[in-house]
Amino acid sequence: MFRALSSTTVRWRPLEGEGLEHLSLTALEATAGAAIRAESVVIGERGGRPYGLRYRIDCDAHWQVMSLLIETTEGRTLHLLSDRQGHWRDLNGVALPEFDGCIDIDLAGTPFTNTLPIRRLNLNRKAGTTKLKMLFVPFDSFEPTVDGQHYTCLENGKLYRFEAEDGSFTADLPVDEDGLVIDYPTLFQRLSPETI
Repeated sequence: MFRALSSTTVRWRPLEGEGLEHLSLTALEATAGAAIRAESVVIGERGGRPYGLRYRIDCDAHWQVMSLLIETTEGRTLHLLSDRQGHWRDLNGVALPEFDGCIDIDLAGTPFTNTLPIRRLNLNRKAGTTKLKMLFVPFDSFEPTVDGQHYTCLENGKLYRFEAEDGSFTADLPVDEDGLVIDYPTLFQRLSPETI
């Protein structure tokens, strides 16, 4: 359905306000367990406040998140580790049971994290709707919370419906052969390769 990942670079811009994301997605030698690394720089604004940050997400070969690192230009850092079974801990090894059951993450200021459940679950049209608990990180407070989300495959390998569990938001997301969002209605638009 999706091609095997090698390396790719994409950029998205928000449809409202100023901002830009530059993401590099790389297939790694799996010697340390991580097989996929996403590294990104994001500038934007949330609630009228500008922000700048970089994030790194390491996944295994099945697109299960192993670690998340966010560093803001203001010096704030969030570094979380996952056992890939829905249990999280901080960098000091302290368990974070409030996030139990969250396999995937959702970072508010990027369309990239939609790729994680789409690739991990390898959803197809016969699967119906999958309900997920996400470890959600908003880009204004950087305080993680739990968020319910639903994913449905509308066209194998090409189109997926994202729905907030509370019904407050729905978007149909076309993706490319890597599972990366091409267009995120009302929120983000991918820039053409010529502009990268």
